[in-house]
Amino acid sequence: MKMGILGAGNIAGTMAKTIREMPQVQSWAVASRSLERAQAFAGEYGFAHAYGSYEELVSDPEVDLIYVATPHSHHYEHMKLCIAHGKNVLTEKSFTQNAAQAKEVLKMAEAKGVLVTEAIWTRYIPMRRTLDEVLESGIIGTPHSLYATLSYPLTHVKRMTEPALAGGALLDIGVYTLNFASMVFGDSIREVKASAVLTDRGLDAADSITLIYEDGRMAVLHSDMRAGCNREGAIYGDKGYIMVRNINNCEGICVYNLEHQMIAEYKTPEQITGYEYEVEACMRALENGKKECPEMPHTETIRMMELMDNIRAQIGVVYPNEK
Repeated sequence: MKMGILGAGNIAGTMAKTIREMPQVQSWAVASRSLERAQAFAGEYGFAHAYGSYEELVSDPEVDLIYVATPHSHHYEHMKLCIAHGKNVLTEKSFTQNAAQAKEVLKMAEAKGVLVTEAIWTRYIPMRRTLDEVLESGIIGTPHSLYATLSYPLTHVKRMTEPALAGGALLDIGVYTLNFASMVFGDSIREVKASAVLTDRGLDAADSITLIYEDGRMAVLHSDMRAGCNREGAIYGDKGYIMVRNINNCEGICVYNLEHQMIAEYKTPEQITGYEYEVEACMRALENGKKECPEMPHTETIRMMELMDNIRAQIGVVYPNEK
């Protein structure tokens, strides 16, 4: 599979390192608004072609899949550009700025008959299936509540602090806590309660979110772009509890009984970066003629965007192009 990368920033570099180690993927082309930057990126990561415009990349007939690695604010327009040229797309999270944009993009993809999927890597990693199996085993009994936290000091990063780039904690790191809750408890949410600390530019620096489910379960979620944290997830049942080390890219799962004794441990298999699994999922989908990946179906992407729209409405975060 010949893969192109749209954007040449840090996350694009991580993907480039990943596919360089995947023999079934060819690092075909990278595009940036700056030809010099694209050429430097191509030289560093071994891409066959470098383009100084995104239009050149989407017009390349050899490209099978394009990874969109631009800021959240640009995913909508860049996915539409790819789709209009008949390209399959793997786009970074969050999928778009809001649910309306997501629905429009997915409708366009359906009409064009191309694959589009969201690169929320926690949905694709093998430890996601391991967690499912542990829960299904009944080892902690019936799970009733969960907690997840993810924070990084990112206030020095422009895309996090710029309203025009759809910055703030929610779309960048809070989205992982929401996906963790969704993977464990599903999406039958009865009530969403959110509060936030806002920056002087009206973006959420820290978020506290409580989800109450139709069956009475509860998820308490926290994210902060001003500080670090242990990145843990915890699932509490009536016979024990599960601790997940790093909900972003799971580093291991430990199971404890009610006496707080560890009764099982699951280690993460060796990986390149963790991004390889979403690329492999795209390859499988394309080989099978599918237009979405079962790991992150379109319905789930829309649910996540609607949930984040709800949260932003509660905390009062509106991006400039939504006003």
